[in-house]
Amino acid sequence: MKHTTFTTLAVIASLGASVIRGEEAAGGHYLPGATASFIDTLPGKPSWVVADAFTYYNGSASVDNPINFAGQLTLDAHATCYADTLFGIYQTPLRLLGGQYAVATALPFLWLDVKGTVVPADGPSVKKSDSASGLGDITLYPFMLGWTNASDMKYDVRLGIYAPSGDYTVGKLANTGRNYWTFEPAVSWSWLSTKIGTEVTLFAGLDFNTENTATDYKSGTSFHLDGTVAQHLPIGSFGIIGVGANAFFYDQISGDSGIGAKLGSFEGRTAGVGPVVSFIKKMGNTDLAAELKWLPELNVNKRLKGDTVWFKVGLVF
Repeated sequence: MKHTTFTTLAVIASLGASVIRGEEAAGGHYLPGATASFIDTLPGKPSWVVADAFTYYNGSASVDNPINFAGQLTLDAHATCYADTLFGIYQTPLRLLGGQYAVATALPFLWLDVKGTVVPADGPSVKKSDSASGLGDITLYPFMLGWTNASDMKYDVRLGIYAPSGDYTVGKLANTGRNYWTFEPAVSWSWLSTKIGTEVTLFAGLDFNTENTATDYKSGTSFHLDGTVAQHLPIGSFGIIGVGANAFFYDQISGDSGIGAKLGSFEGRTAGVGPVVSFIKKMGNTDLAAELKWLPELNVNKRLKGDTVWFKVGLVF
C-alpha cells in the first residue's frame, strides 16, 4: 500500500478553543487532542505545506464549579467557539543529527460567545454574556527536527511558542487572546504501514506559561498525551481513506500561582476519545490530505466540559 504523508500541526485547536476553556479561564493554550495523527507529523522530505483548519468547540461548567475568566469568578459558564486558522510549514533540506529541520507558523481567527453568572468581590452575583472575534494568539515553531526510516516510522522533536497577539481585556468573559506566552517542547512518534495501512501515532508535550501581567495570574505547567489508532485503505484511483480513533489525556502537573489565582492551585485534568476519518490523494507532485474528527471530553476536573470538532485540509508541495 502506497501513501502520501503531510502535516497540518493542528495548532488551530489549541489556539481557538483554548481561549474559552485547570489554568486561568480553565484551560491553557493547548487544546487536548489537537495533535494526534499522521496528519500532524512532518512531511518527511523538503516540502512546503499550506493548510487551513476549522475548529468548533462547545462546553460548559457545572453551577457549583467556579471558573476565573479574566479576573472574574464565574459560575455556570457556557462557551462556544468557532475558529479558522491559516498556516504554513517549511521542511528544509538542512540536516542536524540526521534529522531534517523545519519551521512553521499559524494565524488563528476566532469567534467566541461566553456566558455565566459573575460573582463580584462585593455585591450580588449577576448574569453576564460576552462575545469577541478577531486574531487569536499566533503560534510559532522556530525549531522542528524530524527523522524518517525505511520501516514506515517517523518521529520528531519540536518547540512551539504561543505569542500573546490576540486582544485581551480584564473583566471580559470572551477574549481572543490569553495575554501570556506559552513555551511547548513536544515529541511525536508515528508508524503508518505502507503494506497493510495500519497507523499508530503518539504525541506528547509540556506547556510552560509566563504570567498574565494584567491579572497577576500564572498558570501552572501542563502535560498532554494524544494518540491515534487507524486503518487506511486504498479506494482505487480515488485515493486513500482512513478510519480510526483519537484519544487524549491532559493533566496540569503544577499549580497556578499569583495574586490573581483566587481559586488556589486549580489543577485541571481531562481525558476523552472519539472517531477520526481521513483522506489522502496524490495529484502529480502535490499531496492533498484532509481529516475530520470529533472528540468529546469524558472525564473532566476543573475545566469546561464539552465537545470539539476539527476539519483540516492542506496541500504539500
